[in-house]
Amino acid sequence: MSTEDTGDDWAAAMAEQAIEEAQAVELDELTDESQVFPADEAVKFDTIMDIPVTISMEVGRSFISIRNLLQLNQGSVVELDRIAGEPLDVMVNGTLIAHGEVVVVNDKFGIRLTDVISQTERIKKLK
Repeated sequence: MSTEDTGDDWAAAMAEQAIEEAQAVELDELTDESQVFPADEAVKFDTIMDIPVTISMEVGRSFISIRNLLQLNQGSVVELDRIAGEPLDVMVNGTLIAHGEVVVVNDKFGIRLTDVISQTERIKKLK
């Protein structure tokens, strides 16, 4: 594939993204009326609701030697373990919770969740 072909692919992808402009929407507060907690359980649950967590989106990973790391400079390209178009990993405190895709809304990057990992699957990965 020539550099010219790669440029055409990139231009086509950017044009497609411009067509599929994401719309920002207000989300309702998540509530589940089907589960009613006893008063003491609700108080326990409320105490953890304001604990901050770190959320990060991972595009991919690469393992390189320190020698190669020290040779990196502006314009260097580091190959990742994923192919273009593959979903990003959404991590909370280092634990995979979802997969998503990059979106641009009002010139800001965001992520659209495409697959949320179930609680059962997350527990299995801990063991």
